[in-house]
Amino acid sequence: MGTYRKHLPQLDGGLFLTDGGIETDLIFNDGVELPHFAAFDLLKSEKGTAVLRAYYARYATIAKANGVGFILESPTWRASADWGRKLGYSQTALAQANAKAIELMAELRREYQSKTTPVVISGCVGPRGDGYDPGTVMSVDEAQAYHAEQIGVFATTEADMVTAITMTNANEAIGLARAAQAASMPVAIAFTLETDGRLPTGQGLRQAIEEVDAETGNGPAYYMINCAHPTHFEATLTSKAGWLKRIRGLRANASKRSHAELNEAPDLDEGNPAELGAQYHALLQRHPQINVLGGCCGTDRRHVEAICGACKRAA
Repeated sequence: MGTYRKHLPQLDGGLFLTDGGIETDLIFNDGVELPHFAAFDLLKSEKGTAVLRAYYARYATIAKANGVGFILESPTWRASADWGRKLGYSQTALAQANAKAIELMAELRREYQSKTTPVVISGCVGPRGDGYDPGTVMSVDEAQAYHAEQIGVFATTEADMVTAITMTNANEAIGLARAAQAASMPVAIAFTLETDGRLPTGQGLRQAIEEVDAETGNGPAYYMINCAHPTHFEATLTSKAGWLKRIRGLRANASKRSHAELNEAPDLDEGNPAELGAQYHALLQRHPQINVLGGCCGTDRRHVEAICGACKRAA
């Protein structure tokens, strides 16, 4: 049973950091090979597990040094059934990998948690398909059945919550949220946005959030925006409408490139960490309920450190 499963401390305010873009950070900065972008695959060896431990430590250290909260997002974005099969995992081996990922997060929590740095463990769930492209959109029931397996494993561990990262469509988000509800797990939904501030399906962010809330009885604990640069979505967040209060988290890309451009790029666009921190600061000044901050594609500890420094001033 998770320490904070019955009440997530980030809902009470205060700044909470999380990590950067784990896959791009490990591949481009650490020189690690990740088949199918699957960071959880590193857990199959002691060397790979040590790489993951070091990865999370560099972010948790920033949170502890600054006296802010930290959310350990497990490296299980690709650890669902379809991706597991592509990587050669049996159902049993995949369940064991998900559980082992949370065990690593629990070890890190014991090391870095303090009175000023509460550490929340989140079981990361990724989309069934690609994080940039919705592909064939599942029905809500199909999505619930698909994600229930991984979420069910998290429910037996020390995970406090589930975070759905790079959700591209409302149907999958609804099904996933219902699977989390059935497992009595708090869930946050992070939507991927395009350069126009809309989901890859073309649906507006407001419409997606309102649809998920309507179909789940306001099931998600909160929503996040990820895998887009602030310049892609800042215009979407200009009003004071009530639905915006549901957004508590940002995990932006370092790059201003579109998803299509990122897919084709041979290099890593690291953007400008200081500029990104300033953009987060400006968004928090307009929307002070946003308090869960990290990065996505192209971001590393430099970006998260800049975001922390800038946003501590806004908190």
